Amino acid sequence: MKPFFRKIRQKLISSGSISKYLLYATGEIALVMIGILLALQVNNWNEERKQSAAEETFMTGVKNDLSQDQQYINLIVESAEKKLALFDQLEDRAIELYQNDRQALDSLVMAYFNPPRTFYPIFGSYESAVSGNEISRFNNKEFMSAATRLYNSIYARLMDNAEEHDVRWFYNTKKYSRVRRTGNLPDMSREDLQVFLDDIYNYHIMLEYYKNLLLDANSEIEKILIIN
Repeated sequence: MKPFFRKIRQKLISSGSISKYLLYATGEIALVMIGILLALQVNNWNEERKQSAAEETFMTGVKNDLSQDQQYINLIVESAEKKLALFDQLEDRAIELYQNDRQALDSLVMAYFNPPRTFYPIFGSYESAVSGNEISRFNNKEFMSAATRLYNSIYARLMDNAEEHDVRWFYNTKKYSRVRRTGNLPDMSREDLQVFLDDIYNYHIMLEYYKNLLLDANSEIEKILIIN
């Protein structure tokens, strides 16, 4: 192609026609500019295609992670609700059962002291996009905003409360390790039994709040999963 244009230029120069040469030079420059613009357009198209594919991969990965999170949250909420119900029974009946049916009371206490579960989110797909600074270039702003809010705000608060939840539980299990080991409440005065109920009540309040945070997170996950 270059020899072809070179021959044309030489012919025009030899002919001495400045106007024709300038017209040709203008046309050649225009062709070069068009070629550059086309190359840039193709490059932009390729970059947009890559970004679109990366965004689709990100959204699919996050939704898969959140679906697993949701399943685990549901299990923990179900477990928490059972423990909260057991506390209600203990609060209502502990003193009466201690006096009249120690075996039934011990059964309730042992069921109550079954270890709870703590939720830890899956961050893989989200953190991968954040660390590579890809998320700022994605186009689905509704999805990106909802995902950022979930991971950076709701999950962060949930993790903080999970630590407090665990601390309160470990305090009770350490203090009443003999009860958990033997499966029996020791002989107690009415005051000691009330202290026991107060200790598990403090955990009860923490667990109730933690369960509500899990339900809030679950609601946010539901919203994200239906975004296209």
